Amino acid sequence: MNRPAADPAGTRRDWRIPRPLTEPPRTTAGSAQPEAAPALRVLVIDGESHAADGLVQELRRHGYRADSVGSGAEALAEHHRADFVLLDLDLPDLDGLEVCRRIRLAGDVPIITVTARASELDRVLGLQAGSDDYVVKPFGLRELLARMDAVLRRARPRPAAPRAAAAPQVVTHGPLRVDAARREILLDGRPLDLTPKEFDLLHLLVSQPETVHSRRRVMSQVWNEDSPHRGRTIDTHVSSLRGKLGSSDWIVTVRGVGFRLGEPWRMPRPASADSL
Repeated sequence: MNRPAADPAGTRRDWRIPRPLTEPPRTTAGSAQPEAAPALRVLVIDGESHAADGLVQELRRHGYRADSVGSGAEALAEHHRADFVLLDLDLPDLDGLEVCRRIRLAGDVPIITVTARASELDRVLGLQAGSDDYVVKPFGLRELLARMDAVLRRARPRPAAPRAAAAPQVVTHGPLRVDAARREILLDGRPLDLTPKEFDLLHLLVSQPETVHSRRRVMSQVWNEDSPHRGRTIDTHVSSLRGKLGSSDWIVTVRGVGFRLGEPWRMPRPASADSL
């Protein structure tokens, strides 16, 4: 494990990550334990290992599943596994702004730039590269956590209260089972490892399996945007879902219209050699 860096006087440089102001809640024996939601996966991208390790530890103390990488190349290889990205722009191999652009082009994972670059131009460039927010070092941990919560609220706003009957929390479609409350999708009893937007997209299709969903409706329902022309965001997520579902027949492209859910388990299987 990396040792903390020290200045010439031997004083540890811990100013980037302050101590949390509150301790995690403690439970007593016999107390009721509510079922916890799956922890958010946070990827910390920082070339300074001591700063990254300290931030990872604090995030874990606050209930996140946090890990770190120290280079742009590692970030580009690992970001698809994360639900949230904290990105330092000063990386040893690639420019942090380029890393931000490439992560944003690949999907919609929330990104907060956490860096020592403090000028107005730096902030503008970071936001234009695709960052959802910009935090300058040194920072307070409570502020960073609050900004993360704010970005998540914008990315995944609470659904409106139902007017009549509430939508079913569990929906099945052949061997596919979607549990909206747990944000869990099972295929043949096995959980699928999906990003938040992949879950939202598949949940939309499974909830209305006979409906052809236009690109505009998908952008509105999943990404909360009205424009259907956001690069290849939808196509990238559809392609990723098809791969994780094991068949391109699960999501059918209706040319010129949009997408609908398929029924690959109903399709006839190729005849075996013995039956010929």
